[in-house]
Amino acid sequence: MRLNSLRLCNFRQHCDSYISFDTGLTGIIGANGSGKTTILEAIAWALYGQDAARGRKETIRSLRAGPGAKVTVELDFELGGHRYRVKRGLTQAELYLDGADTPVANSISGVTDVLRRRLGMSREEFFNTYFTGQKELDVMAAMAPSERAQFLSRVLGYERLRIAQRLVKDQARMIAAEAAGVRSTMPDMASVERVLADATERLAQASARASAATARRDRANRTLADVVPRWLAAQREREQLQEALAELRVAESEAASYARDAERVGRELAEVASAESELERLGEELAPLGPLSEELQRLDQLARDEGRRQALLEQERSLAEEVRRLRERRAKIETAPQLEEEVTLELEQRRAMLELVQGELEAKRTEWVRDRQEAETKHVALRQQYAEVKENRERLIALGEDGQCPICERTLEDHYRTVLDHLDEQLDALVADGKYYKSRLEQLEEMPPEIRELDERRRGTFEEVGKLERRLAKVQLAVQELGQVTRDLTAKAERFDQVCRDREQIPGGYDQARHAAARRELERLRPLDARATRLATQLERQPALVAERDRAAAGLAAAQSRIVALTARRNLLSFSEQSYAELRATHDAAATELRSAELDAVAASGEASAAQASVARAEQARAEVAQARGKLDALDRQKRLHDELDRAYTDLRTDLNVQLRPEMSELASAFLTELTDARYDELELDDSYNLTVLEDGVPKPVISGGEQDVANLCLRLAISQMIAERAGQSFSLLILDEVFGSLDESRRQNVVELLRGLGDRFEQVILITHVEQVREGLDRVISVRYDEETGCSVVGQTEAGAPEGELLASLGAA
Repeated sequence: MRLNSLRLCNFRQHCDSYISFDTGLTGIIGANGSGKTTILEAIAWALYGQDAARGRKETIRSLRAGPGAKVTVELDFELGGHRYRVKRGLTQAELYLDGADTPVANSISGVTDVLRRRLGMSREEFFNTYFTGQKELDVMAAMAPSERAQFLSRVLGYERLRIAQRLVKDQARMIAAEAAGVRSTMPDMASVERVLADATERLAQASARASAATARRDRANRTLADVVPRWLAAQREREQLQEALAELRVAESEAASYARDAERVGRELAEVASAESELERLGEELAPLGPLSEELQRLDQLARDEGRRQALLEQERSLAEEVRRLRERRAKIETAPQLEEEVTLELEQRRAMLELVQGELEAKRTEWVRDRQEAETKHVALRQQYAEVKENRERLIALGEDGQCPICERTLEDHYRTVLDHLDEQLDALVADGKYYKSRLEQLEEMPPEIRELDERRRGTFEEVGKLERRLAKVQLAVQELGQVTRDLTAKAERFDQVCRDREQIPGGYDQARHAAARRELERLRPLDARATRLATQLERQPALVAERDRAAAGLAAAQSRIVALTARRNLLSFSEQSYAELRATHDAAATELRSAELDAVAASGEASAAQASVARAEQARAEVAQARGKLDALDRQKRLHDELDRAYTDLRTDLNVQLRPEMSELASAFLTELTDARYDELELDDSYNLTVLEDGVPKPVISGGEQDVANLCLRLAISQMIAERAGQSFSLLILDEVFGSLDESRRQNVVELLRGLGDRFEQVILITHVEQVREGLDRVISVRYDEETGCSVVGQTEAGAPEGELLASLGAA
């Protein structure tokens, strides 16, 4: 694999960087955090997608790029005689082959799958083959022996054999579990054979019973067939007799019904004749009914009017009383508005007087309280001062002339008497002032008469103001009531006039006695009128009754003729009830026998079917046992096969591990020979994978730090070579990231020279470091720096021998 170029757009801190790669030893140099390792991450991301990126997908876009800015990495490389160009973004990817304009894959997963197949390596294998990261040269030195073996197995892909072996073991356990399940559910073949024999015997017995039941059913069927014709003929004769008897009974019933109808119609015609004479008598008595009804209606209307007039009279009296009361109330409160003005004016005057008196009272009271507090404060201060002066005098007398002054603390000597006299004068003055302020306090203890008089005036004025406020409230309520009373009086007066007009419009002349007499007379005539109505209805039915009487007579004659004919027909039929009963008993016995035989046949047939089903189930169970045995044999074969495969994987892993150390030692020895110009020609790994350098076949227990770095580098190159060979790729690319660690300058130069010595084996060697001193030993330099102003990484390329000014110019242009 050979890298040609790389372009990064908005990929982490690389806003727009372009790098071209060439053969030989190339150094990517820059300070920590400038974005050197990001270049390797971009190469891996272009090949393997998000799995090769550090962190989440959202963190890839540059912080200085906008939310919608595109993130792209374009990598151009050669592999296996073909040139590839892959362009990958966050949401799309394209892969071009040999400079074609049409991509061979145009989706994220499609591009990743194609490149993984062409490289023949997984992401982990690719990193372990071509990349050597920071502090990975001596990574095995800090491991335990078992950890070293596991590390080598993992990077060389031997771990997949262990995973495959685990899958084989899991599959073998699943097969064993399935075989155990089959054995637990598989019935015993002897039991199945016994069940089959029992079912076959039951089938034979059921078939014999079914044949006997069928023969019995056929005999019963023939017997019933002989009896059925005679039974049907007897039934027809019996039905004819019953039909004649039924028609005779119907004819006799019709004759009786017609006779009853004729008798009823005769009675009703007699009642009609009687009703006619009664109706003539009632007609004369009901002659005044019409005028009396009209008079009663007129009296009812007058009665209703009289009731309404009485109600209006009652309303008239009530309204007259309310109008009188409202007029009296209005007369009482008519002066309320004028009185409201007078009371309001007087109230304002009293309130002004109250404020004046209250202000004067507060001023006088404040002055009195202030004088009393001032006298009390002065009196207390004088008492305290008197006590201090008295204490100083007593102390001065106790100390005498040789004592110290209580004020200036100097020896008194000749000034003793002067100071003592001064203190006596102070005491006399303090006593006089104290007596004055004490008498002053006694004078101010009681409230001055002037203040008491003002307080009495304030209290009296306050009570007058309260009385005026209450009076004003009553007057204001009266003013409000005056408006409401005026409106109510107007409405009540109008209602009174309307009631008077309505009462005068109601007509009079109502006679209550006549009204009651007319109602009694009408109530007496109404039952007679109803009786007359019923009698008239009877008279209207007379023609229909005459026609009904004629129809009943004709129907009675016809029914009597039918009775005679049907009686003659009944006498002609020769039917014997005894013969019919005997024949019915014979028929019922034959039918019962047939039903019993049919039931026996059905039961026998069911038993035979059940026995047949039992036989079928037994045979199916025998077939299932045979099938289960076959499946169990197949599972046993698979189990033996997986066990053998497990042992084969174990042997293969053992062989590979046995071959690993010699093969790795051979490859590392070849690298060591080239790097040391054949000074050391052999490098050996012991059973614990400890590294030993041999010189002329003799192990060197102690080697220098630089020689240790060379040995570790050879071992790392051997590992990468083995991974590449197993992937089917040529090992032409080597990328080393910060492999110098804490080496001093001389050892760093040695490592650079060693890497240059690998030029005939590795077509491209890319060295990533922050150490500027190794610049001179490189074929070309790619410088990376971080621009604080733009927040982006800047990439510049120069040949190793170019002057520093040219490098700075390339960085500025980038």
